[in-house]
Amino acid sequence: MNLRLILPAILLHFLTVAAFAQNGFKVVPLGVKGGTADGNLSAYMLAPAGSDAYVCLDAGTVSNGIAQAVARKAFDANAETVLKKYIKGYLISHPHLDHISGMIINSVDDTVKQVYAMEHCMNVMKMHYFNWQTWPNLASEGNAPALKKYQYQLLTAGTETPLAGTEMTVRAFPLSHSKPYSSTAFLLRSGDVYALYFGDTGPDEVEQTTHMQQVWEAVAPMVKSGKLKGIFLEVSYPNAQPDRHLYGHLTPKWFTKELQTLGNLAGKDYLRNLNVVVTHIKPTGNNEAVIRKELADANTLGLSLIFPEQGVPFILK
Repeated sequence: MNLRLILPAILLHFLTVAAFAQNGFKVVPLGVKGGTADGNLSAYMLAPAGSDAYVCLDAGTVSNGIAQAVARKAFDANAETVLKKYIKGYLISHPHLDHISGMIINSVDDTVKQVYAMEHCMNVMKMHYFNWQTWPNLASEGNAPALKKYQYQLLTAGTETPLAGTEMTVRAFPLSHSKPYSSTAFLLRSGDVYALYFGDTGPDEVEQTTHMQQVWEAVAPMVKSGKLKGIFLEVSYPNAQPDRHLYGHLTPKWFTKELQTLGNLAGKDYLRNLNVVVTHIKPTGNNEAVIRKELADANTLGLSLIFPEQGVPFILK
């Protein structure tokens, strides 16, 4: 046996396996519900698979979610370390309390971080939250004195912005969350792979916009090349919810229709086994069971539907 020939081949194999394992994202859900469950509201920590430098996608629940994740062995660290060192910044899709209250409440004990948002969301944070009336102004702008623990970074639609302290960048896309209110989709990149997160959004047809169409057009080439590792997309209500009472949200019918639009752009075969994380289910009555069934029945695209659980980590690859 010629070890000089075999050992390099073994080493190459393990390097390839290691590279493949890191060619994606790891996710720790800190909160997954779409309202009323005030200890379990929209917030998802996301990092490249080989890194502990996370950003938090929305921040409805933070400390309770970290505690759940630590209890479930999602981290080899205590809760204080996760909050202060692992989370490098917050990406806030829109300023509704179920997407931002955890960040506000925890800001006093947090460390210096970036807070990324589009203009409308940023203005609401300055005027209505970090203003010394609702909460101390721990941010970098707004009512004096601005204590500058949180550094506001304004995102401009379509511009790729580095995420400080991480190996990732983000591009922001505007969404409609029941006109005239807005939300945001975030396209995150690590190397040559991507993850797409939607804040709350209504379907284009109901909202009378082309916002989701524009996002789908931007990511279709990444779906076709296999570089888009996952999509986070909300389903707030079952199909029985009338369109006039969607309030800027999706049902399984509209969720499926929007992803079919992506399939028409990228080729439907490329959506088979694509990871789609179902977010923001409103935990009223038996909504979750109904929504799961309606999504499964409509899943002719063969999507890999992920129903996240608070504190339970998963990999998008």
